[in-house]
Amino acid sequence: MPDDILIEKIFNNDKRAVSRAISIIESGNSNSTELLKDLHKKIGGAYRIGITGPPGAGKSTLTNQLTKYYRSLNKKVGIIAVDPTSPFTGGALLGDRVRMSEIGSDPGVFIRSMATRGSLGGLSKKTIDAADVLDAAGYDFIIFETVGVGQSELDVAKAADTTVVVLVPESGDSIQAMKAGLMEIADFFVLNKSDRPGSESAMVALKTILMLRDHTEKSWMPNILKSVASENTGTKEIADEIEKHRDYLQKSGLLKLKRESNYKIRIKEIVEHLLKNELWAKERAESLEASLSQVVEGETSPYQIAEKLFNNFKSSVNQ
Repeated sequence: MPDDILIEKIFNNDKRAVSRAISIIESGNSNSTELLKDLHKKIGGAYRIGITGPPGAGKSTLTNQLTKYYRSLNKKVGIIAVDPTSPFTGGALLGDRVRMSEIGSDPGVFIRSMATRGSLGGLSKKTIDAADVLDAAGYDFIIFETVGVGQSELDVAKAADTTVVVLVPESGDSIQAMKAGLMEIADFFVLNKSDRPGSESAMVALKTILMLRDHTEKSWMPNILKSVASENTGTKEIADEIEKHRDYLQKSGLLKLKRESNYKIRIKEIVEHLLKNELWAKERAESLEASLSQVVEGETSPYQIAEKLFNNFKSSVNQ
């Protein structure tokens, strides 16, 4: 399938073409960069939602219910479920359609599991690229459902317009959220499984923590919503809160600023990746290996070797 035909099929929301494009991106295929360049003109229409929080909070169930709600409004939904990487295969450990079997066959829903591949932020480095494919394919909402690894979860803020932090009453998760830094990225909280004991005390703890957060009369103050996702309780209220936050971002001009900031971070990361690949060209990698024994024997320092390699790199660039 020629690239122009693939791109046209993506623009027409062909699921097989979308799936193939994401596979190209995941594999690091040399065609992935050109593909993403061609898709970019159609990007920007989708609203991106991050759903994060500690393991066992019910993020998948909530994502499932939220997707069904958006489908009832005839909105197309793309879901990227970021799973732990299998140490044996390098692939996603959990099956996306096993957890979301109710919506997996819906023609207006696209679900993809992506392995974290060692990304400390809880998001695969290719996740945002995959979201761009879904955006170009015309999905109205893109939901990132992340692995839930606590304090290393903060990368979701780079990908989402609205970030929802899901907590449960047990185990002091509300306090853990404060320690993990999730307080800073949450645009609002969902206290899921709120029919369980300890729900009210968890609400009080969260409200107390939020009172310490710096804000002005014009800034967005995160709300705390209750839900029982397994019974589809609170889903509409969550969707309404997402829409309320979206409206706030658009009217204040912060949505454009937030996306500009995220693009700035992303462009820097792309440049750093290109430089890193160029820096560690074969001859410099070999030079490093040859110098290691000198460092171990104390004949030279790591800084001297690093400066030598960097100066060699600069010389090659200036030639």
